[in-house]
Amino acid sequence: MFIIIDGIDGSGKSTVFKIWAEYLKEQGKKIFDLKTYWNEHHKHPEAEELMEYDVILSGEPTTVWTGAAIRQEMIQNGKNYTPLSLANAYALDRLVLYKRIIVPFLQAGKIVLQDRSVSSSLCYQSTQNNGLSMDAIASIEGNTFALEHAPDHFVIANLPAEEAMRRLGNRSEKQDNAIFEKTEFLEKVQKKYLSEEYQNFFTSRGTRIHIFDANKDIESMKQEARKWIEKILP
Repeated sequence: MFIIIDGIDGSGKSTVFKIWAEYLKEQGKKIFDLKTYWNEHHKHPEAEELMEYDVILSGEPTTVWTGAAIRQEMIQNGKNYTPLSLANAYALDRLVLYKRIIVPFLQAGKIVLQDRSVSSSLCYQSTQNNGLSMDAIASIEGNTFALEHAPDHFVIANLPAEEAMRRLGNRSEKQDNAIFEKTEFLEKVQKKYLSEEYQNFFTSRGTRIHIFDANKDIESMKQEARKWIEKILP
């Protein structure tokens, strides 16, 4: 089972993701958190190291290798990297992650929960000024490979951009100066997430899309996230 959650910055993805992980832990699943491993070891693990686990928690961009360059350099305000250079960097980071970890783990019959994927690139790099078409983004090797291994379920966190910006402003732990955190830009990205043209990249590959109402208080969001995962992974 491969489940991806995506949405604009500040849409509550991390809250939903945490509830899913807690639910699986309650079910007795052995969980490997890639983000924690990356932060501690500054590299990817080998797939063989993970086979004793039932669930992988993943996210993009990674925080190692190409992913570190994206986070620390390329998406910072004032750096002026083109949408093409960003799309290529994200796709390379994604290709390594999928080939090294995600696909072998899925082929072993495991569960992967992931925060963002090629789903983000299709939205963000096509919405930037002088952005690429979604077809052009999908044709980059890492993105093509990810779409060949499309998720079983794709959850889109739906939240107005103004509310997302308010939440981002209240996050003391998130001060990354990212170029994407602007209301007008996020409004366009949110509209694209909900468009039929965008969603067809996944539904045409057998993915089930779920729109998650993130415009609620945090406790209500947690309850809805719990109900959803209980239904999908009873």
